[in-house]
Amino acid sequence: MATETLRGFEKRPQNDAPVYGASKAPKGEPTVNMRPGRGGPRNMGAQVEKAEKIGPTLKRLLSYFSHAKKLLLGLIAAVIAVTLTSLAAPSVQGGAIDCIKDRAWDALGKNALLLLGVFLVQVLCSLAQSLLSARLSQSIVRRMRHDLFQKIDRLPIAYLDTHSNGDIMSRMTNDVENISNTVSQSLGSLVSGVLTLVGTVTIMFVYCWQLTLITMASVILTVVVTKYMSGWMRKIFRKRSALLGQLNGHAEEMITGYKSIVAYNKQGDVTNEFNGTSDELAKVSVKAEILGGSMGPIMNCISNIGFVIVAAFGGYFAYTGLITIGTISAFIIYAKQFSRPINEIAQLYGSIQTAIAGAERVFTLMDHPDEDNGGSVEMKDMRGEISFRHVNFSYVPEKQVLFDFDLDISPGQKIALVGATGSGKTTVMNLLLRFYPIDSGEILIDGVNINDICRDDLRRAIAIVLQDTVLFSDTIGANIKYGDPDASDARMEEAAALANIASYARRQPEGYDTFLKQAGAGLSHGQRQLIAIARAVLADPKILILDEATSSVDTRTEKKIQNAMVNLMKNRTSLIIAHRLSTVRDADRIVVMDRGRVVEIGSHDALLAQKGKYYELYMTQFEGKEI
Repeated sequence: MATETLRGFEKRPQNDAPVYGASKAPKGEPTVNMRPGRGGPRNMGAQVEKAEKIGPTLKRLLSYFSHAKKLLLGLIAAVIAVTLTSLAAPSVQGGAIDCIKDRAWDALGKNALLLLGVFLVQVLCSLAQSLLSARLSQSIVRRMRHDLFQKIDRLPIAYLDTHSNGDIMSRMTNDVENISNTVSQSLGSLVSGVLTLVGTVTIMFVYCWQLTLITMASVILTVVVTKYMSGWMRKIFRKRSALLGQLNGHAEEMITGYKSIVAYNKQGDVTNEFNGTSDELAKVSVKAEILGGSMGPIMNCISNIGFVIVAAFGGYFAYTGLITIGTISAFIIYAKQFSRPINEIAQLYGSIQTAIAGAERVFTLMDHPDEDNGGSVEMKDMRGEISFRHVNFSYVPEKQVLFDFDLDISPGQKIALVGATGSGKTTVMNLLLRFYPIDSGEILIDGVNINDICRDDLRRAIAIVLQDTVLFSDTIGANIKYGDPDASDARMEEAAALANIASYARRQPEGYDTFLKQAGAGLSHGQRQLIAIARAVLADPKILILDEATSSVDTRTEKKIQNAMVNLMKNRTSLIIAHRLSTVRDADRIVVMDRGRVVEIGSHDALLAQKGKYYELYMTQFEGKEI
């Protein structure tokens, strides 16, 4: 089947559901990624997305790990090894310091070699962790992208028509990439952070529970200060994000509507409004940078105070013989290790929530019902007889588009559908292709209900040429052969000749092998339409649909396309949708539609003689009269 994505439906179903992937920031606060300043927490001003069903989504996401068990187990082993070496290093270092104090040089050498071995193992395991994280994330994401793309290939046209292309692409790219980043960067850090916390606290209590409690006090102070400062920073950065979004939006409107601004002499007003927003943004940005830049020094100050407290009490405990000097050194390192994973886990929370929310959007798309593939009747050789019998249809409930639509088309007939925009012309084509299920009635081809016909046979027998031609970033020949990939070059060139595009192709440096960059962006609209017609010729359909194929071209190009369409329509049942009545004069029958109903049927001359709806349309176009 030579078909292209249908666009421009008269009545599109309204999607009242929120668009997945849209910002959830409060009204008036556009989400803008801001750098919070040196020393500030990452993404402090960003809105953290949360999934509605975290448990089921997380469970389903984890099911993707089952296909990479070896990588997952290897990653966990590497993380455990890195954690154990990071926990062992301070103890070995403390033992070395005690050896120096006691002048135990032989033991010092052994400790030094042990410390070197610990650091070497830590480096190698860290490298293994990075490699395994990358491979694990790409393995999971590859499978997820594969499942998602296969799902998109099975989605019904109704879904694609009611969801923006950007939303669907965002799930394939941004949401999946967030999952990949979380697996590669956050998974190992999360496991390591939890193990480090448990291990550090355990070792510290084993050494000296009194000094451990003192160390905890400084850590708790760090957590409390971080929590309150994060709250202040979040407010100020959100305000800066909102102002920046407002400023960018104002600048975009000014540039886009510059001619109108100049025409109405509003340059002064626009400039004053821009400067007011810019001044407020500058003030807020200064506060944000000061607050963000102070985060690091304040945390360092608290950390240093904690070290002083540990050193002071540790010195006293060492003086009383409760602990050794090496233990004090180890405690200082453990105190630093204890606060680090707390901050890391807090920072990972947002990215993990965002990844789960992205996974939920991906799974929501995957769970959408597939297009109906029902129909077991194989029809390899259709004659092209079409019957619409009492068809009623609505894209959305209570907004009916077609009312008791009846139409019989004999094989080889050329039928034109005309009427005002929104009268239901393209809807008829959508229903014939089984893009949407009808509410009532039936559509027959060669006496067989289309719902009983094998979907592939149905669409293989129908070719479409649309107003908005879809070409692909490939050669001219490959775009023509899209109608029949197995066609020979000779058949392809014959189709191009019938479509009046052969001369253009031969003039190109590489002929039919000329690559169309950006899906044919350099071609004129007429050339694109002729390639689409050649594609339909090569498909050799029994039924042909021409949907406004000449509405966007000049009169000379229209004549050239019409000549190509005459060749295409020979010996085929043809349905032509057109606003330009000049393109349908020679149709066997013209069906005039108005608000979803058939109001007139006849030849061009007969309908003019009736002086009804078709006469009004014709006189408006060609005589310039208002009827």
